[in-house]
Amino acid sequence: MVSRAERNATDPDLGVLAGRLLFAVQKELFTTLAAQGFDDLHPRHGAVLAYLDTEGLRATELARLSGQHKQVIGTLVDELVTLGYVERRPDPADRRAKLVCPTERGLAQMRTADGIMAAMQERHAHRLGRDLYAGFKATFIDIVDHQRHRTTT
Repeated sequence: MVSRAERNATDPDLGVLAGRLLFAVQKELFTTLAAQGFDDLHPRHGAVLAYLDTEGLRATELARLSGQHKQVIGTLVDELVTLGYVERRPDPADRRAKLVCPTERGLAQMRTADGIMAAMQERHAHRLGRDLYAGFKATFIDIVDHQRHRTTT
């Protein structure tokens, strides 16, 4: 009988692979962000920052996009407000609702993170070849979408 440790070393399941990828991407992203002056951020903040648009989004939309509970997003938004990356503004479409909007520091972080992620993707596309990387990404997107759909229905 093969142990879980052996199986994860030789034939890891989807969850193990996704976790390894997430942790490796987060480590590179947040280490590089810290070196560029954003050393007050932590990987947990990615649930908001990865989905934030320049014009802002409602917390409920951030929760839907990230797959996190609204309460978790609310806590993260509170932290990011304190750190100066986002602010809450009235939603022009519904004055009772609030948008989570990036501040100037938040916009700078978004530009920096986009550049880091683009470089990561370029490195993998160069290593694998553009066509193979594009196919991998398309397949990975399909698997993620299919799995997320199963957990929401």
